[in-house]
Amino acid sequence: MIYDQQQPHQNLRDYIRCYWKIENNKENFQQYTIFPDGFFDLLICYHNDNLENIFLSGLWNHKTNVIISPETTIYGVQFRLLAVENIIQEHISSLLNKIKRLDKTYLRIDEYHENNDYCLFEYLNKCLLSCIEEQKIIDSRKSVLLKSINQTKGNKTIEYYSQQANWSKRQINRYFQSTFGLSLKSYCNIRKGATTYSQIKNGELYPEEGYFDQSHFIKGIKKITGFTPSTLLKNENDRFLQFSIINNK
Repeated sequence: MIYDQQQPHQNLRDYIRCYWKIENNKENFQQYTIFPDGFFDLLICYHNDNLENIFLSGLWNHKTNVIISPETTIYGVQFRLLAVENIIQEHISSLLNKIKRLDKTYLRIDEYHENNDYCLFEYLNKCLLSCIEEQKIIDSRKSVLLKSINQTKGNKTIEYYSQQANWSKRQINRYFQSTFGLSLKSYCNIRKGATTYSQIKNGELYPEEGYFDQSHFIKGIKKITGFTPSTLLKNENDRFLQFSIINNK
């Protein structure tokens, strides 16, 4: 398995965490388990260098198993929540724990024929920059809320985010449920837990922040991954994809 990652244009970093690529250049199918991380993705799938499918995922609140076929390369755009407002421009609540197939003409990717990773990521930069430049200014409460959650990695209280955005907790939860398919509290637990994956990979099984004690930490991680931190650390057969690629980040 080959994995690579690239940062987006600086003007896109409020909307995109990274571009990534995973390639199965072996003759057998590769199976992985993926855990919730608080992001959603655009997936551009090539088989034998031919564009096969484009998918949009929603958020995930539980683990999922994936199989990557031989001679398959998947390019991804890992979106932050704010991208829903400025780039995707549609609610993704119906995509919770799901993906949907998009037309191959999405972002005119079917017209892109350069066989070069860097060029593809630069092409995506150009397309996505044009998306945000063409959009009207969104509700400032949404912008402040989503940026604040991202900056704090979900480690603050609902009351804190409500005060930052000058938006009631009830309205925020209604927005989160209708837009993303889960409550703000559930999302923050996912985001907070996902930030500890690197810590766990390094063998640090005690929480640094966001948890009352080790018991609370273990319970929180098991809730979003299905496994205890010690099991994640073992990562037998490299089955946990995020843990297998952490050193590449």
